[in-house]
Amino acid sequence: MTTYTIKNIPTDLYNLLKRSAEINRRSINNEIIVCIEKALSNRQVDVESVLGRAREIREMTSEYKLTEDEITQVKIEGRP
Repeated sequence: MTTYTIKNIPTDLYNLLKRSAEINRRSINNEIIVCIEKALSNRQVDVESVLGRAREIREMTSEYKLTEDEITQVKIEGRP
């Protein structure tokens, strides 16, 4: 097994890792390994499932019709 030292981890990131490790009852080292595995693993997307869910949402919201003016107003209100 290879040993690797990570230097200059930002304090905020370290605190997130530490908290996550505590929640998951792991050492910080094991938490880092799990995070790396998740980041690098190939996650297959079930296209049919995603499309099916999108169709369900479209059906549930089909009665809501927004005009271009309403959409523009929401955009303006959402900006500082």
